[in-house]
Amino acid sequence: MAETAGYERFFPYDDPYPNQREAMDRIANALERGQDVLMEGAPGTGKTLSALVPALAHAREHDRTVVITTNVHQQMRQFVEDARAIRAQEPIRAVVFKGKSSMCHLDVGYEECRSLKETTRSLVDLERDRRELAERSEALLDDVRAGNDEAAEARAAVMDELETLEAELEELEASNVCEHYRANLTRETDAFHDWLFEDVRTPEEIYAYADERGLCGYELLKEGMEGIDLAVCNYHHLLDPTIREHFFRWLGRDPAEVITVFDEAHNVESAAREHATRTCSARTLAGSLDELDGADDSRASRAKNVIEAFRTGLETAVDGALGFGEREQVGDDWHDLAIANDDRRDDLTLAFLDAYEGSGIDTEIDLALQVGERLDEAYEEAYRRGETATRTECATLQAAEFVADWMGHGTDLGRHPMTAVRRDAGTGEVYGRAELYTCIPREVTEGLFDEVAASVLMSATLRPFDVVADVLGLSDPVTMAYGLAYPEDRRRTFAVEGPALFSSERDDPETQATVAETLADAVRMTPGNTLVFCPSYAEAARYHDHVGGYLDEAGTPTEDLRQRFVADDDAVLFTSMWGTLGEGVSFDGDDARTVVVVGVPYPSLSERLEAVQAAYDRIYDERREAGWRYAVEIPTVRKTRQALGRVIRSPDDFGVRVLLDKRYTRAARDMGKYGVRDSFPPEERDELIDVAPEKLKFAMLNFYGDLDAYDGAPPSP
Repeated sequence: MAETAGYERFFPYDDPYPNQREAMDRIANALERGQDVLMEGAPGTGKTLSALVPALAHAREHDRTVVITTNVHQQMRQFVEDARAIRAQEPIRAVVFKGKSSMCHLDVGYEECRSLKETTRSLVDLERDRRELAERSEALLDDVRAGNDEAAEARAAVMDELETLEAELEELEASNVCEHYRANLTRETDAFHDWLFEDVRTPEEIYAYADERGLCGYELLKEGMEGIDLAVCNYHHLLDPTIREHFFRWLGRDPAEVITVFDEAHNVESAAREHATRTCSARTLAGSLDELDGADDSRASRAKNVIEAFRTGLETAVDGALGFGEREQVGDDWHDLAIANDDRRDDLTLAFLDAYEGSGIDTEIDLALQVGERLDEAYEEAYRRGETATRTECATLQAAEFVADWMGHGTDLGRHPMTAVRRDAGTGEVYGRAELYTCIPREVTEGLFDEVAASVLMSATLRPFDVVADVLGLSDPVTMAYGLAYPEDRRRTFAVEGPALFSSERDDPETQATVAETLADAVRMTPGNTLVFCPSYAEAARYHDHVGGYLDEAGTPTEDLRQRFVADDDAVLFTSMWGTLGEGVSFDGDDARTVVVVGVPYPSLSERLEAVQAAYDRIYDERREAGWRYAVEIPTVRKTRQALGRVIRSPDDFGVRVLLDKRYTRAARDMGKYGVRDSFPPEERDELIDVAPEKLKFAMLNFYGDLDAYDGAPPSP
């Protein structure tokens, strides 16, 4: 690569993908101006390196750190490979970071770990002080023997101090400590950091290295992160404000010295909601009441009064929301219940206020917070002293913080009050939880994007860019989109003029027969494997029963299934569009020659989805049906485009993509908002070829036949 913008030394290959050099130039220029970037690139177009290479060059020049993040495990592995390729070209210091739970040798929680570290450090410090005092005592002893009265007095003071310290040590030695962290503090660890930066190490490699030597790899990794060139991490390290603050401190960077790169950025919206949503179960409230019963604190009775009233309100709201016979049907998973009202506060708040009998809710919530903080400190001290084997979580503090948030912010725009129920698998008891669902993700993301130097968000399905900018709170980002640059004659995308598979039509026998026959034709005409994505697992099972093949079922691991499927020849796999095989999973070559999307995979109507629609309608332009467009239509089309991206993964690849529902065809333009063809990007829309169900087999036969893709004689249509 010649005459580039200064980033060429970081690019690890001889030739870029088509359009990749242009993308790198534009990203480099945007970073120099401090602008955010939204980049859409089809699978196999080098998105990661297009963002990473200019970002690393910019960071090197301006003394910054690049943080690249994803929520897809396979992409994390790809980041490691890309970082290693870059490192082979240009020396960089990179770390791959996972949370403490993935790297802890003791398998303890965050609070326990924090207590162990503090106690261990105190113990090591005291042991060091004891050694220094003992050495001082020995040095003074020679002077005492020589008749130095001042030395005698000094040594007596040292011995008194040593005696006091020994008592402290005796107490601490009975406390809980972490021997792995103790080894970090007492042994030479330079060899670890030398080893760490000899390559791009995975968390698994770091864990194994440290475990073999009795060290804590997680803490050593944190100590080695300051001023590095590149950090690879999960979304929550950036989307959770508290974790982000710690993470940037470990990097030794102010936010303005960090460039963030988000992969699979179409998922940031939902991930941000998850990080901002808060819950509190009846079990936590009951635990709080038990704590307060035993608390030696004059404030406990008033704190208990408000917590008990909230628990009563939750039980009342759950009972009122459960329909006839619904309690008996509750299973192990949380089942949402609607409690919100259009003209007044939600049912839980009303029941809480009705149950409360006291001298002031706000005052008693504040007292509950105070008692919770004191109890939490006591649990911390007990664990540190070794009086408890585990660090007790304070239910009162959790409950009081939640009730305070519920009453203080439950009516904020974008916060939606809900309840849910589940059945305890052991006891069979049905119990509830309260939840403040966050509908507006920009409440989480806008602050992040404002404080860092710049951000690059990339995905194969990021458009429309204006919606991404609105929803995430990006101001005037640079936008770029690169479609498949591979030969168009090696792919076909058919929109089948079959039935519109609205949920009300899916049980129709004639509809099922048409869909099943079309799917059988697609499988028969494919020289290789076929992937079929359905609107739900139930629909996948339905058509698997008609056609046969492999079936992905809800709640089951998919990797073994995927491996068995790709090892087969001319096989078909049925799965849900909302499962894990629709994105971040590669099917190369014959692993998936044809992909079929059955129906338009709208998400199931739910309390949450309706709340998001309502919030978007209020925040954005209601006349544009922003709620429907932002919350339903665009995520659905993105999901469809992700599924279509499972084929055509390289320049030599070829395949067929099938959209089996007339809502994808030109005829759907008469169906109002339910016609989705116009929601596809223009160049993808132009590739859609309308075809009748009975004609699909001939169209596929002609395409694959022209490529001489069949092994032997073509199948009979």
